[in-house]
Amino acid sequence: MHILFLAQRVPYPPNRGDKITSWRLIERMSRDHEVTVVAFAHDDGDREAARILTEEKGIRTIAIDHDERKKKIASLPLLLTGKPLTLGVYGSSLLQAEVDKLIPTTDFAYAFSSSMGAFLLPHSLPWVMHIAELDSDKWRQYSKRSSFPMSWVYGREAKTLLRFEQRLAAAAITNVLCTPLEEDIFKEQIPGFHTTVLQNGVDLKFFHPAPEKTEPGRLVFTGVMDYLPNTDACVHFVQDILPLIREKHPEVTFDIVGSKPTPEIKALANTPGVTVTGFVDDIRTWSHKASISVAPLRIARGIQNKVLEALSMGLPVVGSTSATQGVQGKPGEHYWVTDDPSEHARMVIDLLDNPDQARELGQIGRKFVEGHYDWEVTLKPLDKIIEGVQFRTS
Repeated sequence: MHILFLAQRVPYPPNRGDKITSWRLIERMSRDHEVTVVAFAHDDGDREAARILTEEKGIRTIAIDHDERKKKIASLPLLLTGKPLTLGVYGSSLLQAEVDKLIPTTDFAYAFSSSMGAFLLPHSLPWVMHIAELDSDKWRQYSKRSSFPMSWVYGREAKTLLRFEQRLAAAAITNVLCTPLEEDIFKEQIPGFHTTVLQNGVDLKFFHPAPEKTEPGRLVFTGVMDYLPNTDACVHFVQDILPLIREKHPEVTFDIVGSKPTPEIKALANTPGVTVTGFVDDIRTWSHKASISVAPLRIARGIQNKVLEALSMGLPVVGSTSATQGVQGKPGEHYWVTDDPSEHARMVIDLLDNPDQARELGQIGRKFVEGHYDWEVTLKPLDKIIEGVQFRTS
């Protein structure tokens, strides 16, 4: 079967949340089918990744250059209309032309994110809408965390995008959500359409424990650091939680590990004990040195890869409800959860004071992901979706 996969960015290498999931989907599809990828290239790294996918992985990848900053500015006139800004930022006549050319030889299409679903609306072939996170709900959360005028902009985007997501939901053969919780939210806000839960997994061989490398008193947070939920979490942790921890353990350090740190994040490096790494070749180098992984996200939906990866590496995790709610474990057993800054600090201090308990929590977390988040298991529903398409088109 010929499958067309659309993505907001070239889905390789799998070094950030959206690329991790989209690459795993493509890799699984390409085992038995011919997959063509059409995606935006945000930089030279994306363009090189498209070449690698085509020439070395055998997955034809068409990359369309995308300057997100310019597109955001160009989309501002949409504020005077009823259209979501997302369709301006990710609209592209060039990408649409590539999709239109490929459709006649395509049996099935897969859109990863609502903005990519827009390119399939003009066509009648069977396609899947993969909602990595319900963007309208994400913008609603942003609105609540922002001050005017951005609170108004985000609130407007939530309303206009929800209407567009309803159109997409009606056109797709199924709408893929990454957790049962996300599915419940989707059904509440966009009722009456078919859904499938396709949970993220984690590479259990790549993200493995290395207790011999652990350095006591070292905390870590990983993620792309120009993404608002991550920047908000790190600023919150450094300002509201870390000082409470350092009152009891002044030697504690906090490593913020991830590419594209904003000026606000870079400024956190001026705080005693805080390191901002920027891009690193291998986040495991930093995570293996850590004794505790923290995930104090106040804005989040879906499943957090940072949490799965930390658990897979045997790290004890202290996170917020938002960070952990997509992971189907038990708070207090597989990881510790709180939304209160002083309680978060107390939990970290308890683990620092009791290294044996911290080690045991990490081991339990590792066993949990081994049993529930192997990619070969989590992606099985994808096979059923494709089998259903094949049955209907045969």
